[in-house]
Amino acid sequence: MSTSSSQVIEETISVTTSDTAQLVSNEEATSSNFTQLNKFSELQESMEDDLHGSHGIRRRQPVQKIEPGSLNILSAKYESLDYDTCENHLLLDEERKRGYPFVVWKDIARWVIVLLIGVITALIAFIIDICIEEFSKIKYEQLKKSVDKYVLLDKLYIPYLLWVLTNICIVFIGSMLVAYIEPVAAGSGIPQVKCYLNGVKVPRVVRIKTLFVKAVGVITAVVGGLAGGKEGPMIHSGAVVAAGISQGKSTTFNKDFKILQYFREDHEKRDFVSGGAAAGVSAAFGAPIGGVLFSLEEGTSFWNQALTWRTFFGTVVSTFTLNFALSAYHGHPGELSYPGLLNLGKMEPFPFQFYELPVFMFFGFVGGCLGALWNHINYKLSVFRIRYVSAAWLRVVEACLVAAVSATCGFLMMFLLDDCRPLGEDPTKVPLQLFCADGEYNTLAAIWFQTPEASVRSFLHDPMGSYKPLSLMFFVICYFLLSTWTFGLAVSSGLFIPNLLTGAAWGRLLAIFIQYMLPQNSINPAKYALVGAAAQLGGVVRMTISLTVIIIETTGQISNALPIIITLVVAKWTGDFFNEGIYDIHIQLAGVPLLPWEPPPLAHNIYASEVMSHPVFTLRTVENVGHIVEILRVVSYNGFPVVDPPLADDAEVTTYKRLRGLILRSQLIVLLQNKIYNENANTTWSNFNVDMNMFRREYPRYPSIDELEISDWEKTYTIDLRPFMNPSPYTLPHRASLPRLFRLFRALGLRHLPIVNDHNEVVGMVTRKDIARYRVWRHRGHMGMEELLLSSEI
Repeated sequence: MSTSSSQVIEETISVTTSDTAQLVSNEEATSSNFTQLNKFSELQESMEDDLHGSHGIRRRQPVQKIEPGSLNILSAKYESLDYDTCENHLLLDEERKRGYPFVVWKDIARWVIVLLIGVITALIAFIIDICIEEFSKIKYEQLKKSVDKYVLLDKLYIPYLLWVLTNICIVFIGSMLVAYIEPVAAGSGIPQVKCYLNGVKVPRVVRIKTLFVKAVGVITAVVGGLAGGKEGPMIHSGAVVAAGISQGKSTTFNKDFKILQYFREDHEKRDFVSGGAAAGVSAAFGAPIGGVLFSLEEGTSFWNQALTWRTFFGTVVSTFTLNFALSAYHGHPGELSYPGLLNLGKMEPFPFQFYELPVFMFFGFVGGCLGALWNHINYKLSVFRIRYVSAAWLRVVEACLVAAVSATCGFLMMFLLDDCRPLGEDPTKVPLQLFCADGEYNTLAAIWFQTPEASVRSFLHDPMGSYKPLSLMFFVICYFLLSTWTFGLAVSSGLFIPNLLTGAAWGRLLAIFIQYMLPQNSINPAKYALVGAAAQLGGVVRMTISLTVIIIETTGQISNALPIIITLVVAKWTGDFFNEGIYDIHIQLAGVPLLPWEPPPLAHNIYASEVMSHPVFTLRTVENVGHIVEILRVVSYNGFPVVDPPLADDAEVTTYKRLRGLILRSQLIVLLQNKIYNENANTTWSNFNVDMNMFRREYPRYPSIDELEISDWEKTYTIDLRPFMNPSPYTLPHRASLPRLFRLFRALGLRHLPIVNDHNEVVGMVTRKDIARYRVWRHRGHMGMEELLLSSEI
């Protein structure tokens, strides 16, 4: 092995994640790692071997500085969630005293919380939808009056400037909120929610402030004419609602309602967040089953039957509440004709023949190729933003620039392309005559002078011959590029609607070509527009089951399932041949240690002894307060094995210690904060309010060690950690393989995993980042495994 390769391996292995016990950088600490890693030296002689399917690990060359925007770096700043319940003596005593009535009460409380999540998510969706509809109506009616007035005076630059300035001013408001108030509210929020449900603690992702910025931001983005949709952000909004309601407190407003304390743990909170995300999908698309499947396929890593029932109940409540509110608002109370924000209109079942299946597969192939291109362009733009547009004011300027370009593209297409159509068949509420003859209106103006959802309905329901092929081609190219530029801006907007709109446009364009080639057949444009929309969206997000059900529920036709699922599967396979889905790309750009569904294949020759971090910072069962404070100040790790005292006091004798349990940093902080010292307790804990609520009151934002006031005389006291530690943590022997480590982490949602030897002595610790470093790469039919670097710079 070359010197440079050895250096990068040493650097990679010795980097300590913030969750694990400390590694030292000397040769003794990493010598066992080198022994194991030398097995792969022969497989690393040539990069060409890796590209042709070798299952050796592809090592990264040593770099002096981390390049922003790299897909091969994991961020050391992300923490994990404590999904595994700490079954210490306090919790077990509490459970024994409660009895079955408390179990029933807790279960009823879960259902009530899910009911509230569905209702409140739907009401937020209702407010967002009404604001967008009303503001868009005012905006486009005023623009129509301006165009009608100044087209006769040959001063069209005035309505053009009015359109550009209107877009810029509206987008400026939302972009300022996102860039300066809550940057995590940018985009659709689906990647962040996906990471949270995977077990990663994404800072500020479920704050009330984030919800406010998200709601206002998505209104300004859509009304401001950006190529974005309001459906994606609803998923994030539902997740925030669930996280807030289920805790019975608001840390943002510093208000504790003294209820639902028993749900103040990561396990319960994440289950509610998964239900909230599903309720957001249901409100966005009117698809209760699709919401459950989306949460299962794209989000939650840990699932059970009871969670399925509650999530489905929440999605049904969300759909019904939004349906009821929108129907009443539009003057049809009780008819329940508005099941979701994305209302594609009632579609008739389109018949299809056996010989059309290859056509649907071709549509899937086109959608996969265009989706891969969309992802590649957006990835390049995202890297450019990370490197050169990181300042908040620059992000606001870029958002305003895109708003101006969007208006410019629409105006140029309306002005330069002659595509007129007789009045009476117009799908828009503001038909614009522009340069058309009397009794006609400009079809491109009809597409641009309405919300993107209305434009999707136009492409799906307008009869054949409604649009000229040249108009459709220019629209596809223009909107395709605009949507790639828009996703990732400092605004709150999703990518579902822009890709559905782009796909529906090129689907209708292909339908026109098919009609030209087969003039004797009557082509149904709605069929190919819907299949094209599904193919484009599937090629970008790489969803199959949940997206199929969402489209079926949105259109109301189960008979269309086979063409859609064939199209989506082909689109996913085609897109995966070139690159990852767009959400995975953005997750990798952020350096989030996301664990995939399956462990890396052909990784059984990697053992826990080379994955783990060692030696370990440990605490004794009865520990000195000063020692605890010093450890918490020196290191930032979140889990510490509790061990028996050493067998010998001689400093020259190095010996491992037998594992007795595991205690978390947050628990130590609370113990120090409440001064639970042995010397203060006298004979019992009667003088202290020592129970699980002591820890729940501080959840989820525990104070830092620097915020605690601990005097010097207190540091001479001791704390008995045995009642508070988890006495039965999951452990693995040092000879366990990487796939076994992975399955244990993925299935149980672990944060810390002590590695022990044959005598149950702690020899190392494994966390999520240690496992996430080994990632499978796939590109153009080849695959392999690479070991990523950890960095605190991203």
